[in-house]
Order: sequence, then structure tokens, then C-alpha cells
Amino acid sequence: MATLLLLLTPPVLSAALAAVVRPYRRAVGWANALLSLVSIGGALTLWAHVLAGHVVTSGPGEFLRVDALSALLGFGVSVVGALAAWLGPGLSRGEDYDAIQTRRFRIFANLFTFTMLFAVSASSVGFMWIAIEATTITSAVLIPLHLSKASVEASWKYILLSSVGIALAFAGTVLAYVDFVAIVGRQDAALNWPVLVAAAPSLHPEVMRLAFVFVLVGYGTKAGLAPMHTWLPDAHAEAPAALSAMMSGVLLAVALYAVIRWAAVANATLGAAFTDQFFLGLGLLSLGMAAFSLVRQHNYKRLLAYSSIEHTGLVCVGLGLGPLGTFAAMLHLLNHTLAKSMLFFLSARVQQRYQTTRIGEVTGLLQTMPATGGLFAAGLLALAGLPPFGIFVSEFALLRAGFAAGRFWAMGLVLLLLTVAFVGVIAHLNRMLYGAPSPRVPRGEPSRWPLIPLALCLAALVVLGLTIPSPLERLIAGIAGTFVP
Repeated sequence: MATLLLLLTPPVLSAALAAVVRPYRRAVGWANALLSLVSIGGALTLWAHVLAGHVVTSGPGEFLRVDALSALLGFGVSVVGALAAWLGPGLSRGEDYDAIQTRRFRIFANLFTFTMLFAVSASSVGFMWIAIEATTITSAVLIPLHLSKASVEASWKYILLSSVGIALAFAGTVLAYVDFVAIVGRQDAALNWPVLVAAAPSLHPEVMRLAFVFVLVGYGTKAGLAPMHTWLPDAHAEAPAALSAMMSGVLLAVALYAVIRWAAVANATLGAAFTDQFFLGLGLLSLGMAAFSLVRQHNYKRLLAYSSIEHTGLVCVGLGLGPLGTFAAMLHLLNHTLAKSMLFFLSARVQQRYQTTRIGEVTGLLQTMPATGGLFAAGLLALAGLPPFGIFVSEFALLRAGFAAGRFWAMGLVLLLLTVAFVGVIAHLNRMLYGAPSPRVPRGEPSRWPLIPLALCLAALVVLGLTIPSPLERLIAGIAGTFVP
């Protein structure tokens, strides 16, 4: 119970502090930043408990439950939440946000972090659904932090599409629950994930097929899977960088977490072949749409958004390739979280200096801001799948799993689409890094201390490209063994 409180309580306390203190003071931001480190400590403690063979539970009827998958996602959310607390509006001087905007960011960004942490900690798929719905509300408020027609439109588009998706996920949840009650009878913990998995072999296959399709399309909309992805580029392009980092780095992963939970139930009822087909189909479609969209992008924040769709598609492909593919998918999910959150924070520094998000208007980045430009280049090279970064290892592991499973045509298509995406990303990166910068653009780094946590993210990607630490390997192996029959 105490460890779960360490994970869940800090963002609530930070949001409450920002709501109570008026007008906003920087001390609130520093308190938020320090409390975010407590959440990371709680996530690491839960990780250790899981590796020791325990499933951490708390509350009546195991209301909260943390296993290997929850521990991995909880760690990712807490890390990106901490980056947003340290690098988001409210700590540095000379920011482009007033006190009211900063206060609103601190309130809703912390509530956003809490809803994601609660979603991956709730034992009940019903409460998980409520938490994921709440992520829409808490994040949509922040998309138009800089009020403009484009940001308001992006926020409404996000709300409408996510609400439709979450309604479909609710329909799938109700279908499975009604079938459970009809066969097993009413139980207090009927919607708890372990109870559903235990009862899954006795559920009607036809009902479970329909329920899983609703859930996959519903939560897949939130995860940015094609063709339900259209909200994502607009929202990421208009949102503050800290929110884009949270949405792209971990919100998409939390939505996939819900799909994985339901896939385990569907696999116990139908076998893995049914869910594998959907994962491979949607994953390849997402990868294809994103790869060609990357080539024709003119906005570097939208470039990063389409890259998120690409990598979410890769994770889906991995989930459809059995235990080896699931291992690669979970490793890829963690690598993407580190790389994408780092790049969105760096994009904010580029935007602040060049006063534009258009790729064609950003030239000579290495001359203008050498440290920022170097980290930005390394991050995009990592996203493109080059060694020695962790994404190269996870993509290689995914391809190896696909060939081992006999999915030769699918893996050939993945290689082709990854090549297209690589060419697009590298071409855009070259335009931004080199050339003569505009004389209107001042040179030098605005502030160097925010580069330290971002450099740590890059160092972690290098470590994951050279070796998979034993605690991480054991945790991901536990996920693959639990969720794939």
C-alpha cells in the first residue's frame, strides 16, 4: 500500500498545490519537480517487488494491482512526468507563458500523470476505462495553452475522436461483462482483470471476438493507430512541448496497455491467432501510413507525431508475433518513450530560437545551438533505428521474431517501410542541421541545465543499444510469459 501511495500521491499533491497557491510561484514548480522524483522511486520499488515474484495489490477486492506490465508502464509514465515537471513551464525564467498559463499547466499536467498512473495500476478494466477517459479531459485542456484557432481546433478534434474511441471501448467492455455474468454469475470483482482471464475459457467465442474488436478499435484510436490516428498530428503540433512529450511518450503506450490487457482475455478464449491477425494488420497499416507521411512533412513537430504513429505500429506488429515479438514490442515501447519525450523537449528549444516549426525555415541548427542540435540529431538517428541506440536492438529483435514465426512477407514489408521512414527522417534532419542560419537568429544555448536530463535519456538509449540490463530483461520476459499463451 505504501509503495503504491509513493507512485500515485505525488502528482495529486502537486496539482493540489498549484491549484491552491495563487498567483503561481516558482516554488510550486520546484515542489512539483521534487515530488516527481518520489513517483520514480515508487515505480522502481514496485519494479523490485515484481522481480522478487510478488504481485503488489492494495484496497478492497485488490482495487489496485501491479504486475510486470503495470510496473514497466508505471516507470515510463513517472519518468516522462518527471521530465515534464522539471522542463515544463514554471521553472525557467524568460518563458513564453504567463502565470495563469503556467498554473493551468501545473494543475492539469499533474492530473494527466495521475490518470495515466491510475490506469496502469487499476485491477478493474472498468476503472481502467474511466482513467483512460480522464486522460482525454486532463490533456485536452492543455493543448490550447497558447490560445489560437489552430490549437482550439486540434483540442476539439482530439476530444471528439478520443470520445468516440473510448465509447467503442466501453461497448466492448460491457459485452464481455454481460457474457461473464450470464455464464459465471454476478461477482463483486467481475471486471478485475485476473478474474476475467480465469473465466475466459468458458466465455462465448463469438461474443469475445466482437468485444475485442470494439476494444481494439476504441483504445486503438487513443493509441494513434491508423486509420483512427488523424487527431494525433494536429494535437502534437499545437500542444506545448511538455504535453506533446507526455502524450507521445506515454499516453499512446497506456492506450496500448489497455489493448494488451484485453488481448490476454481474448487469447484465453480464442487462442492467439485471432488477435495476432488484428495486431499485424493494424500495425502494418499504421507503419505504412506513417512512413509515407514522414517523407512529405514540412513541420518538425508533425514529423515527430507521425514518427509516433510509426513506432506504435511497430509495437503492434510485435504483439502479433508471439512471445519473442511481445518481448521486442515491450523493449521498443520503452526505447520510444525515452527517445520521443527527449525530442519533443528539444523541439521546444528549437521553436523558441527560430520562432517557427517549419523545417524549411530551420537551417544551420548545429551552428546556432550546437548542444541542442547535436542532441536533436542523435535523437532522430535513434528514432530512425541506427546503432548504437536501443531502438536498433528492439527493431532487430522484432524482425528476428517475425522471421522465426514464419511471417516472411510481413517482415519484408516492415523492412521496406522502415527504409522509407529512414530516408524521410534523415532528409529532413540534414536540412535542419546544415546550411547558413538566418542572420536574424541569435546564436548560443538559451539555458544549458535542461540539456542534462535530456542527455541522460540519450545515454539510456545508448546503454539499451549495447546491452539489456538484467532487471529490465527479467521484467519484460515476465510480461511476454504472462500475456502470450
